Amino acid sequence: MVRRTKEDALATRHSLLDAAELLFQAQGVSHTSLNDIARQAGTSRGAIYWHFKDKADLFNAMMERATLPLEEAFQIRENGKAGTSLAKIREGMRDCMQRIATDDRMRRVFEVATHKVEYVDELQAVRLRHLTVRNEFLVKIEQGFALAASEQELKMQISTAAAAHGLHAIVDGLIQNWLLDVDALDLAETSRQVIDVYLTGLGFHLDPEAN
Repeated sequence: MVRRTKEDALATRHSLLDAAELLFQAQGVSHTSLNDIARQAGTSRGAIYWHFKDKADLFNAMMERATLPLEEAFQIRENGKAGTSLAKIREGMRDCMQRIATDDRMRRVFEVATHKVEYVDELQAVRLRHLTVRNEFLVKIEQGFALAASEQELKMQISTAAAAHGLHAIVDGLIQNWLLDVDALDLAETSRQVIDVYLTGLGFHLDPEAN
């Protein structure tokens, strides 16, 4: 009985997150109420408060459900024993962009996070999560660039922090523009080419066998 109750609770949680994804994408976050989400999920508003503190908490849970596999994949690449630090960055970014391009749920939540959310007062927790995830990415990439420069005995012309911000701007810009018109470019292939050109511009030597 206890197991059944836990399974039911988990099913309700997922149904609420599913409903939020669809409604946020269709209506925008600010124009979607908790009542809307409860009706879409076929449950009560009280069920939402059983699982989530407020709309921002629900939004962040929706993002984490989709993006955690992305973060885990990048972490595996980062901690893998084989390959250079630069190869791990390239492989991690390639895997991430491929998943965004091919996974419907990931695409949906990225579209919501990029084009369908306003950082109004009730969603400040969403803004803080966005900043936290961005900053964690920047730290990982900066550390990767520092290790890669050391491995290649490269004296970079800009700081590793600036290089990390540049890579983030490229990736973020490609995702945003792809979401506006997914037929305009092949996200995975274009990002691979553009990132490689950027890394070469920083002075790194790219292993052609890693392409």
